[in-house]
Amino acid sequence: MKNILNPKKVDEFRKLIEKSSRIVITCHMRPDGDAIGSSLGLCGVLRALGKEASVVVPDRAPRSLSFLPGIKEIAVYTQHDPYCARLISDADLIIMCDFNSHYRQGELAPLVEYADCKRILIDHHQEPDVKCDLSFSFSEMSSTCELVFRIIAACGWYQFVDYASSMALLTGLITDTQNFTVNCNDPEIYEIMMRLLEKGADKNRIVDEAIKASSLSALKLSSFAILERLEVLREHRCAVITLSKKDLDEFDYEKGDTEGLVNVPLRIRGIVSSIFLREDPDCIKVSCRSKFDYPVSQICKDLFNGGGHLMAAGGEFKGTLEECRQILLEHIGDYDRYLPQKLDKLEIK
Repeated sequence: MKNILNPKKVDEFRKLIEKSSRIVITCHMRPDGDAIGSSLGLCGVLRALGKEASVVVPDRAPRSLSFLPGIKEIAVYTQHDPYCARLISDADLIIMCDFNSHYRQGELAPLVEYADCKRILIDHHQEPDVKCDLSFSFSEMSSTCELVFRIIAACGWYQFVDYASSMALLTGLITDTQNFTVNCNDPEIYEIMMRLLEKGADKNRIVDEAIKASSLSALKLSSFAILERLEVLREHRCAVITLSKKDLDEFDYEKGDTEGLVNVPLRIRGIVSSIFLREDPDCIKVSCRSKFDYPVSQICKDLFNGGGHLMAAGGEFKGTLEECRQILLEHIGDYDRYLPQKLDKLEIK
């Protein structure tokens, strides 16, 4: 692989690890495959190096990731806040994975931001704004798991990647690239996959569990969302799905049941962007995906206090679901200038 990491930063990272005994690895709230995968993958390597490493997350991971080795050992702040707080206060190093702003950690954020120890950021989102002593930030990376693997390799620690770590890291690669269908033009991504397969990672199981598997209620909810809650904004080549708390309750919604739903409307020929608005207990959760370099990250930043990647972003809105929808409808035309000049005919009837 190409050596794209700054050797001085790699050396500094290695020295910080060597000097540290108790290390906490943390990620963003509503953790996905990349957040959990990068955290668990790195944790396994650090433990193999003899470190007392722990993963602390703001809230529970979706059940689609329950197959990952070591996931039951993760400390969840919403369930065991005193224990998580003690791990952070006792740490002499914190590694922050897969988030570009402290607010993305919710109530856990102050503990991490003001911890009395060194902090390292490893992330692949745009415009990082995190207090840290060392940063590895590459928005062009397919995933944080790819970046974690590159750091491990650059430090000479590939030998310490075992089955559990390889499963975690490959899960992040697969989920953030939608099983190698988006953001995966760099041939080196496939070399990394090959190296993880050599360590025992089971690609088929990851795809089955993290992408394909679904409960009956989740499948019914997704079908309902497409059939009853999908609207197409023809002029703007945008598909919008809205799900209220009432809708979610009707289908016994559990965290993770709508994972991947925002990607489905992009299958419609002629659709450029897909926006999913979900009514959560504390906010309206906004998820956006797009094609053809259409900047949904800018929409999330401008309208919903969010951001992310150019074609995969998210945000939050404090208000009602209908207010959020109306703001989107009012402003979506402002971004028509980013639509491609030539598009397929919009195939809807």
